[in-house]
Amino acid sequence: MTDPILHIDSFATIDLLRQQRTGMPEVVYAINKTTAQTLAIVAGLIARNGRALVSRATPETVAALCATYDAHMLTRGTADRIITIATPASHTPTPGGEVGIIAAGTSDLAVADEAAAICTELGCRVHRVTDVGVAGLHRLFEPLRNLLSVPVDVIIVAAGMDGALPSVVTGLVDVPVIGLPAAVGYGFGGEGHAALGTMLQSCAPGITVVNIDNGVGAGAAAARIARRAFLARQKGASA
Repeated sequence: MTDPILHIDSFATIDLLRQQRTGMPEVVYAINKTTAQTLAIVAGLIARNGRALVSRATPETVAALCATYDAHMLTRGTADRIITIATPASHTPTPGGEVGIIAAGTSDLAVADEAAAICTELGCRVHRVTDVGVAGLHRLFEPLRNLLSVPVDVIIVAAGMDGALPSVVTGLVDVPVIGLPAAVGYGFGGEGHAALGTMLQSCAPGITVVNIDNGVGAGAAAARIARRAFLARQKGASA
């Protein structure tokens, strides 16, 4: 029987059965890891699972990953906030579940990319909308109608500045909405506190909020909701 734990030197103990147990893959959080540590962990995951996700890699680590793995194996998100490395023989789960991801502004794309990468890794179809924030709210309506016509099972809304867009969306739709505050803006807002506070104080009932810049957490939550909805539809269709 394959050992469910992978020990890498003295700095990492990898849970190889996490995705099998919880549905959520291991994501290598590269901040405060050396390049050598990140490469060693990724190599271990690739050897055992054929796939690895790296979040928040430094430019040095990104360069090392690109030098180590064939370009066809790497998918890089905005500003390299998340990188997927996969062997040709590996695959994501059978597609199921529809996730809408709305970025209030172009500056919010980095965290939206993280969420999208996780949803894709978990087999969900992702439908993207960008730059429809409250400064020009009329831009939102047609893309939102398109998402609801898919129909999506859940919507992630990434927003910095005042973080108002998730509340607006929650007040307009009948599907779960996950607010993803982004550290984008001036002064106090630049660290994401204003966006987080706005989302937590939303007067639109039913909104769920993750931590500042936590695209990974938003994607994981959305994928679980979407996959459950997909399985329920499949069960209903076969009944």
